[in-house]
Amino acid sequence: MDKQWYVVNTYSGHENKVKEKLEMRAESMDMKDYIFRVIVPEHKEVEESEGVKTEKVRKTFPGYILVEMVMSDEAWYVVRNTPGVTGFIGSSGKGAKPTPLQPYEIDKILNNMGMSRIDVDKELAKGQRVRIVSGPFADMNMVGVIDEVIDGDESGSKKVVLLVDLFGQETSVEVEISDIEPTN
Repeated sequence: MDKQWYVVNTYSGHENKVKEKLEMRAESMDMKDYIFRVIVPEHKEVEESEGVKTEKVRKTFPGYILVEMVMSDEAWYVVRNTPGVTGFIGSSGKGAKPTPLQPYEIDKILNNMGMSRIDVDKELAKGQRVRIVSGPFADMNMVGVIDEVIDGDESGSKKVVLLVDLFGQETSVEVEISDIEPTN
């Protein structure tokens, strides 16, 4: 099964505590192969008061956290029963498992935070094969080999240089990390 992103409802104001508790539970219950990343969506705002500018970090979705996980019965149980969690978004209840976020939905949220759906440090390496799934080359069903991972620009988005077969020749193309997915 693939790991996907899910929205988890928490008590408002307890998002960071729930994140910590869930990460500790994933570690102590040996669920690190099922529960990967837990994120509290935040953004920075600049406020001006009496001529003094201050930067504040605000929750993008108060009362919600994002969890990257493989939806197994055990992982579902661990997340649901973490103190402060009130449920999953996209579940009809009655024991029904929730619907994951679509890639374009999670990409938009993570990109606003300067992050990527792909954990660059753990999932991408030079020489790895990836498929281009969106962007200008998406319709060509291209698979390429990573030649280089480029750190984020001023917007924080990371890119990769791929070697692809374009019209019978190996060609370097630069694509956003959000436009690729690792192949099996």
